[in-house]
Amino acid sequence: MKKVITFGTFDLFHLGHLRILERARALGDYLVVGVSTDQLSFSKKNYLPVFSECNRMNIVRAIRYVDEVFREESLEKKREYIRQHRADVLVMGEDWKGKFDVYSDLCEVVYLERTVGVSTTDLKRFIKSVPGEKEL
Repeated sequence: MKKVITFGTFDLFHLGHLRILERARALGDYLVVGVSTDQLSFSKKNYLPVFSECNRMNIVRAIRYVDEVFREESLEKKREYIRQHRADVLVMGEDWKGKFDVYSDLCEVVYLERTVGVSTTDLKRFIKSVPGEKEL
């Protein structure tokens, strides 16, 4: 069985998230997804996700392409997560191209193209621009 692992915040779940999970799963027989904890997300972006890690994990877990979900607590534990889940392939978005090549001694590293026209950042900007809407 070929195991694939990927990581993400998956806040404001959208088509781009769905497509990366679908394409990641197509690279193997079993897909494991590390969802960034609220603390990790805050440390990366200096703000909390809109949805809590529990909610984000439940959303990701409900996607038919996903076989297993776990909390990603630290960027420094990627090597440990890959080993722990016995991953054969690490999948990341192309915006991370080259940054995860250090794990190619453990598994194949694949970078997938982003879905054109959709991003969490763009969604947040759009929501903020709608008159009368609360800040995110």
